[in-house]
Amino acid sequence: MKIAVIHGQSHKGSTYNLAKQLCDSLQGEVSEFFLPKDFDGVCRGCAACFEREDKCPDYEKLRPITEAMDAADVIILTSPVYVMHATGAMKSFLDHYGYRFMVHRPEEKMFSKQAVCIATAAGAGMGSTIKDMEDSTYFWGIPKTYKLGIAVQETRWEAVKPGIKRRIARKTKALARKIARRAGKIKPGIKTKAFFSMMAMMQKNGFNSADKEYWIAKGWTKGKRPWR
Repeated sequence: MKIAVIHGQSHKGSTYNLAKQLCDSLQGEVSEFFLPKDFDGVCRGCAACFEREDKCPDYEKLRPITEAMDAADVIILTSPVYVMHATGAMKSFLDHYGYRFMVHRPEEKMFSKQAVCIATAAGAGMGSTIKDMEDSTYFWGIPKTYKLGIAVQETRWEAVKPGIKRRIARKTKALARKIARRAGKIKPGIKTKAFFSMMAMMQKNGFNSADKEYWIAKGWTKGKRPWR
């Protein structure tokens, strides 16, 4: 099993340790990236990617992470809660993949993957932080995204109470078992299939020629689907 982990921070705190425990339980081949250390680009809003992805000014800098995600069976996105949302580094990273949303040019490999969105905080905000990341995994076409949010009640991992660490260990091990059972068997649900079909109809007369040509070349406007 190949795993791509993208951390929304560069330090190894509570959020990192949750992801590490999950990866250790999965026992896969891990490609790990830390933001902004491994990618510090900020989307300029130039819209060049909507014409062709390699026109993005950050394309080459982003490519190692893109290739790792495309090769992975499981994509893990992590972020501590910053003012009730994902970190700016994570948001800037995700902004670069707008062209891969189902409304534009989704990568067909995504439709057979699993994803995990992990967030921690001393108190609240895990739900909104996870949603910041989960929105992208859904619109990329990933059929199953697991959500793991934990209030660790501390700002440093070393200070987290043993009882909370035991609960984290139980949750990560249980999640790893669930992911392993479903490996290679994942298919989109009704919501994703319905949304994809709507996009297929729209792309028959798409307003963006690059998107329209992409969908036609894939055969998706004529009933072919990336999960078959």
